[in-house]
Amino acid sequence: MTNTLIISTYNWPEALGLVLKSVLNQSKLPDQIIIADDGSTKDTKVVIDAFKSEVETPVIHIWQEDTGFRKAKILNKALLASTGDYILQVDGDCILHKHFVKDHLSLVKPNQFLFGSRVTIKKSYLDSLFKSKEINFSFLSKGIKKRTRAMHVPILSHLYMASREFSKKYRGCNTSYFKTDALAINGYNEEFEGWGREDSDFALRLLNNGVISRRIRYKAIVFHIYHFEKPKSNLEKNNSIELQTIKNNVTWCDNGINKDISENK
Repeated sequence: MTNTLIISTYNWPEALGLVLKSVLNQSKLPDQIIIADDGSTKDTKVVIDAFKSEVETPVIHIWQEDTGFRKAKILNKALLASTGDYILQVDGDCILHKHFVKDHLSLVKPNQFLFGSRVTIKKSYLDSLFKSKEINFSFLSKGIKKRTRAMHVPILSHLYMASREFSKKYRGCNTSYFKTDALAINGYNEEFEGWGREDSDFALRLLNNGVISRRIRYKAIVFHIYHFEKPKSNLEKNNSIELQTIKNNVTWCDNGINKDISENK
């Protein structure tokens, strides 16, 4: 089984540089890396090009024009370009624990998607973080909160079982799934523009389509770099789309990955 790591990003090359550094530090490298770029400037490309020269794994940089927050669309483009049977997905402001890839792959099962823990790196620690370019964090590290989530104790991860219910702990910044399962629901719903709900809607439609979820705890950890909240001007509209997914047990979105396939013909 081959795998692809998808990293979404937008105009924060300093954070992305640390994330890519943590990819280089993985105990098991992914088979393919795709950076899904929602319209960043050339500064981000410089960081990615430097990374390409350091890693043996094939790296693809997929960029789209900046016309506002269109994370769903750029993730669909990344899915189309992916060659892996299994997708690992993170955000470009989440530093990976050194066993992140290995941990996700250790729990892969058919008809199941995974989601892991997110530890927050505090705002007050950002200056130190970017000066030191630190990527190795643990339960005892300075500058983090919700530190129990930073405990890497793999044997305890077996306490968390698979479920058919949606978990409010789900975050698209730390998830993995089979590509075929994503294609079966037509990928991400590109009706979601502006911040919010594109990731939970994706998980809900996987569940509605019979794919069970499993929370990963005590392994597969990411460390989220603090940033100011993004504008939420479209959140009311996005909430209403998600509510329809829940109410009507929606599995397929019309405005999904098939639209990108048509655009590329």
